[in-house]
Amino acid sequence: MHAKLAWDDFRLVKAIADHDGLTGAASALGVNHSTVFRRLGQIEELVGMPLFERRKTGYVATVAGAEMAALASRMDEDVTAFSRRLAGRDVAPSGELRITTTDTVYLNVLLPIFAAFRTAHPLIRLDVVIGNQALNLSKRDADIAIRASDSPGETLVGRRIATIAWAIYGRTEEGLSTEEHADPARLYQRDWVALGDQLSHVKAARFVREHVAPERIAVKSSAVLGLAEAVEQGLGIGPVPCFIADQRPGLVRLLPPNPDFATGLWVLTHPDIRHVPRVRAFMDFCGNELARQRALFEGTG
Repeated sequence: MHAKLAWDDFRLVKAIADHDGLTGAASALGVNHSTVFRRLGQIEELVGMPLFERRKTGYVATVAGAEMAALASRMDEDVTAFSRRLAGRDVAPSGELRITTTDTVYLNVLLPIFAAFRTAHPLIRLDVVIGNQALNLSKRDADIAIRASDSPGETLVGRRIATIAWAIYGRTEEGLSTEEHADPARLYQRDWVALGDQLSHVKAARFVREHVAPERIAVKSSAVLGLAEAVEQGLGIGPVPCFIADQRPGLVRLLPPNPDFATGLWVLTHPDIRHVPRVRAFMDFCGNELARQRALFEGTG
């Protein structure tokens, strides 16, 4: 019997109890007096007992009627509280996010952004996978990729944040000589640091391979991360991303950023999970924060 009761039945009983009669209840519910009278009779028939005593002073709830009105009040309070939480964004996205990115972007840019994101979304946990090889988002090796690429993949969705510029850097105290100013090709006579064979596909690595004699390459690195440090230590000059080198007072550009070295910076995810609340929250937050640093990435800051 009670399974046939609907939420509107509880609302009607509560309205009658609140207003001590049918007229006030009808006005509160936006219906006419006869509708309230008819529906109250149907509800009492369903529950098998009277819900109100009809007196000259108005309608007085019976024990059963008072219980239904109290239950309706609690339900109404719960709905109102839920609406407030939605309006105040208290219903926060949560869960774990696996993010893949490179060591250079992680250490030089992302860590402060991740810290700010965790402050804004403390219920989201970050599982960061560091590596220069792109993980397969389609196979859920990661949920989100922050990736340097010119071809991020047709099956992924996301946002190109900036262009990552590279330039040739040296130690500040060993800037261009007068001869090198006049003829930058003289730089090829210096010692160089370069990316190793593992990153031979990187445009800057190809440039060094094509322009610098092998005997002039003092150090090759399997990761971009160590290039700036190697230049700072005086091992040689070499190509370094501007967003890394420009934050180091010990390094100076020997040549302007080379457009042929540039690549895009992307924040990407798989279409199937793009609307998951924690994914959407991270994509929006991280994308906006990275975009604020576009000048740093593009070497114009």
